[in-house]
Amino acid sequence: MSLAAYCVICCRRMGTSTPPPKSNTYWRDVNTFSTIDIEDHECAVWLLLRKSKSDDRAARLQAVQEMAETRHWHDYQYRIIAQACDLRTLIGLARSKDSDLRFFLCPPPLPSLKEDSSVEEELRQLLASLPQTDLDECIQYFTSLALSESSQSLAAQKGGLWCFGGNGLPYAESFGEVPSATVEMFCLEALVKHSEIPTHCDKIEANGGLQLLQRLYQLHKDCPKVQRNIMRILGNMALNEHLHSTIVRSGWVSILVEAIKSHHIMEASHAARTLANLDRETVQDKYQDGVYVLHPQYRTSQPIKADVLFIHGLMGAAFKTWRQQDNDQNLTEKVSEDETKYTTCWPKSWLARDCPALRIISVEYDTSLSDWRARCPMERKSIAFRSNELLRKLRAAGVGDRPVIWVSHSMGGLLVKKMLLEASKKPEMSTIINNTRGIIFYSVPHHGSHLAEYSVNIRYLLFPSLEVKELSKDSPALKTLQDDFLEFAKDRNFQVLSFVETLPTYIGSMIKLHVVPLESADLGIGDLIPVDVNHLNICKPKKKDAFLYQRTLQFIRDTLAKDLEN
Repeated sequence: MSLAAYCVICCRRMGTSTPPPKSNTYWRDVNTFSTIDIEDHECAVWLLLRKSKSDDRAARLQAVQEMAETRHWHDYQYRIIAQACDLRTLIGLARSKDSDLRFFLCPPPLPSLKEDSSVEEELRQLLASLPQTDLDECIQYFTSLALSESSQSLAAQKGGLWCFGGNGLPYAESFGEVPSATVEMFCLEALVKHSEIPTHCDKIEANGGLQLLQRLYQLHKDCPKVQRNIMRILGNMALNEHLHSTIVRSGWVSILVEAIKSHHIMEASHAARTLANLDRETVQDKYQDGVYVLHPQYRTSQPIKADVLFIHGLMGAAFKTWRQQDNDQNLTEKVSEDETKYTTCWPKSWLARDCPALRIISVEYDTSLSDWRARCPMERKSIAFRSNELLRKLRAAGVGDRPVIWVSHSMGGLLVKKMLLEASKKPEMSTIINNTRGIIFYSVPHHGSHLAEYSVNIRYLLFPSLEVKELSKDSPALKTLQDDFLEFAKDRNFQVLSFVETLPTYIGSMIKLHVVPLESADLGIGDLIPVDVNHLNICKPKKKDAFLYQRTLQFIRDTLAKDLEN
């Protein structure tokens, strides 16, 4: 409904004899509203819509904020905004924490499936329509697998294709079971890789991919893994600004708004990433696949003064690595929405509240203990390769534009060291070095780990992956990395805090291993604090007032004290 048409209705409803003029100039003169006998909040809807389309950015932001804070409107007034607002306003409302869900229209009806077709077959057709040349080996691998195999034959191969990237721990359960694989999952794995290529995103959109992915998302409401991969694809497509209007028109915004309000950290963070990539009004950074903002996930008036980055380790994950330590009591409380009892991600639940002026980012990348379990058998990425890949993604997210503290667990600490050394050699990355204030290492094997040397007659360690081999104590690359970084860190005067486990880690029922001994966790500078936990729990505080968290919080506050005061 146009603005003028709505005023005609208002005039008739209120008994006003004179309808509004048809000229567009009517809406440029706010004082004209005084001639119409309607309630103030009726005018407010249209005034805010007009203000939201102002040439003044500050006025637009204020209009969105006022809309989001409104609580007294009727249903039809929210629907008027939903139907009449532009893309910029809609995304702003979606990224406003207190926005009413009535601002967002339900997705339009999905097109019917082709006769004698299925979602699985249409996924295959979408995948087959994408360019198949000049692809890296992993995209070729997943594409070929999804196009050539049936669900039944995949079941026989699934053991060699699964990874622990999203689940992390515990090791024992992961080793003993292999989740079921489906053609849809392999199609989605391939589409995730394809969606990292801008021209392929255009093809996905042109061939009805947004609607097909939405159908699959709705069909698999009980399968978070499927939904997360769909969100990864959508987040990658949102990196391309020319696709924003199509994404909005296809009805994804209302789905994203529900997801970002979820109490499940992974669901909310995937939606937050996509919405941030869609929001070009207040976000200049771009969040590529695997880079997740834990705080702030909505628009905020709180000035962000520094970044804290969380980098997980071998077989870890962006969220579960940083959960609260499990015990019998809080295992029963995980379903609770009260994060004071148990949190699935303490940087988001605790650190964000204690230090609201921080942007908190967690990074996800694929690792595996063994080539048996590699997600892509063709993918053998060294620490050097991964560090350059992550460095590029983090710079795109604006890391380096403000003071930075790095927080790392296990192999993640080696990646941090390699990233900083690589950044020091590249002029375009100099801001990352200049703004790095400090580093926290949780049981990082600076001098190698026994894990690389351990071998037992079980398949998971018969063929250790490239990542594990690089952790060997006699690895020349590891020694060079340690020597170079130690000299570099001393020269830059980085603040360093290290924790190390004192208890062995149980891997299954057969293996008991002290993964990172005290001498290996000693970087050579900064404090080194032994903690009576195993390798898996060294980065998982038992509770908010536990020493592990409080010492971490103190380091962050002390190191960033001057930056947070400004």
